[in-house]
Amino acid sequence: WSRGLGDVYKRQGLHIVGQAVNGIPGTPDADIDAPEAWGMSRVDADEVVVAVIDTGVDTMHPDLQPVLWTNGGEIPGNGVDDDGNGFVDDVYGWDFINNDNDPMDDNGHGTHCSGTIGAAANNGIGVVGVSPNVSIMALKFLSAGGSGSSADAIDCLEYATMMGVNLTSNSWGGGGFSQAMADAIADAGANNALFVAAAGNSSSNNDVNPHYPSSYDLDNVVAGASTNHNDELSSFSSYGATSVDIAAPGSDILSTLPGNSYGVLSGTSMATPHVAGALALIEGRFPAIDALDAKALLLNFADPLDNHDGVVLSGSRLNAFWPIAEPDSIPPAQI
Repeated sequence: WSRGLGDVYKRQGLHIVGQAVNGIPGTPDADIDAPEAWGMSRVDADEVVVAVIDTGVDTMHPDLQPVLWTNGGEIPGNGVDDDGNGFVDDVYGWDFINNDNDPMDDNGHGTHCSGTIGAAANNGIGVVGVSPNVSIMALKFLSAGGSGSSADAIDCLEYATMMGVNLTSNSWGGGGFSQAMADAIADAGANNALFVAAAGNSSSNNDVNPHYPSSYDLDNVVAGASTNHNDELSSFSSYGATSVDIAAPGSDILSTLPGNSYGVLSGTSMATPHVAGALALIEGRFPAIDALDAKALLLNFADPLDNHDGVVLSGSRLNAFWPIAEPDSIPPAQI
């Protein structure tokens, strides 16, 4: 788990060979098979944009700078809305709290999630993301203290939809049902976009006590629970046999933090970007895929786990490799 030279990927989530966390050995292969997924020759997610709706992103972090989305329709710093989308100099995204074009992260949460999705590979530093060729759009609606309004979250989602983003990562929750939020998510779905959401950290059954936004009953929502390095449901993770789609690593996740730093965080917030990163790989592998077909691939080719039956809808933990694996062209042998 200590960071040495080069990209760290032998960590909880991407690749487990038995390394210990907090002194407890991990279960080999209780991971998402990220190195196997990277070995797919036609995986190319550099045209895939993931909008991270969160506390913002440290746009100066050297592990994130190479993967930041940039608005090609804007001339940076000229004070003009060059692309006519209603936002001036929205080069990396937008800060909907302060209503400005600097979505810099002053909390750390959004930067951590962004690194899990797409931290750059082969740069000799830090960590590597699930989909290291992805483009990260920074959309900020949470403050330095981690709080924000539903109205600002909706604005973030509507911006992403307007800009043609097909995938948003949403590691947040709280508050009750909002028809306006449901409508914004549904509109994203109508524009072929998936909304990946954290199941929550209250150890509760979301089938009984809904957790929003992950509990919106919409086809384009992908709700994620958290697992630990032994393929067990994390002690804090919420769950739901019908309302939570899949589990993914979320305990003790090492990723990027503001100020050119790195750190370990836990939560379904950390599981969510693993799912978003895997979906980015699918969209990169199959550029014309329908959003709901990408979701079906993700769920159908996850790793089934007996201890996840009745815990999440798929009964499975995320696998990044099998949804994009080459089809088996060898016919079965005769009996």
